[in-house]
Amino acid sequence: MEQFSAGNLLNAMIYSALGILIFVVAFVVADKLTPYHLWNEIVHEHNTALAILIGAMS
Repeated sequence: MEQFSAGNLLNAMIYSALGILIFVVAFVVADKLTPYHLWNEIVHEHNTALAILIGAMS
């Protein structure tokens, strides 16, 4: 049962949080570099191509 130790769980949570943080930072940077708002284009304008591009970046 050493595979399911608290240390391994903590490491997984830390790396998951770090990955999410890096993705959010990359999304914000990409949003600042583009002439339009990414979230508005994806959600309100239903821009599927842009959603696929952002998904591929992740």
